[in-house]
Amino acid sequence: MKIVLLSFGIILISFLIFEGSLRLFLGLGKRPLYIADDEIGYLLAPNQKVRRLGKLTIINQYSMRTEAIESSPLNDTIRLFFIGDSIVNGAWWTDQKETISALVQEEIDKKLSPTIEVLNASANSWGPRNQLAYLKRFGTFESQVILLVINTDDLFATKPTPLRVGKDISYPDKQPILAIEEILERVFYRNPNIPGLGEIMGERGDRVGFNLEAIDKMKAITTENESQFMIVLTPLKREMNPEPRDYEKVARKRLQEWVDTNNVAFIDFLPIFSKQENIDDLYRDHIHLSSLGDQLVSQHISQLIINSTNQ
Repeated sequence: MKIVLLSFGIILISFLIFEGSLRLFLGLGKRPLYIADDEIGYLLAPNQKVRRLGKLTIINQYSMRTEAIESSPLNDTIRLFFIGDSIVNGAWWTDQKETISALVQEEIDKKLSPTIEVLNASANSWGPRNQLAYLKRFGTFESQVILLVINTDDLFATKPTPLRVGKDISYPDKQPILAIEEILERVFYRNPNIPGLGEIMGERGDRVGFNLEAIDKMKAITTENESQFMIVLTPLKREMNPEPRDYEKVARKRLQEWVDTNNVAFIDFLPIFSKQENIDDLYRDHIHLSSLGDQLVSQHISQLIINSTNQ
């Protein structure tokens, strides 16, 4: 009996050490959570502070990847409002201080005397219609510049849906009981059959047109609020090996025509990235940028904003 109790004690202590190590050193057991929203689709749950694999994520009261803010900027503060998807959000693998928005704030702080405050409203896989719904809900926070950051895939994004939240492992709505539970989820995870999601993902009609219409409405909101609207477009890695696919070229042309017609400040990073010696160094995967890619993007955005401010 003593041997059984001793063995059980050893197993229990080993389990607790393993569980504690996962939480202490990897940050497992506490992950960024999402909330479902019928209009926006989903948002990162407000008021979160999570550290995973040494990377800090802070989500404020408005579901932004930004520290808590006032609804209006302080006197003489220039407020820049980034809105985008996982590129500008940075996800859990990017530390709060290393997101594109944080890098832009750091860069501009060095070159402009006014106080700069950069907001970051974003979430994984948001498309223009999610972003429009966010602006309709929360407004522009009296920002002087609204900067939309999209990638080529966003031009084909489907309409907002809350169906993934709490069902897809990438959009959790509650914390696991144990840190080890997260590992088991990853090992045994199978894509769930979510009723209704297939119909949304197979959305018919002119998706590019739907998303350009959403972008047009975002510009209208910024104009109503006396803000300046800017767009940044990042490419998929394969678009440079050797070039975008025909349907992507058509979508890009339509966006460019809209930009030209509406006289919107615009940076297309496809030609900029194509000039780099090693394109692979700019990417974490086929779509998300590495720290080097984030730095390159932030440098060009910073210069764009500084130039517009000096005009």
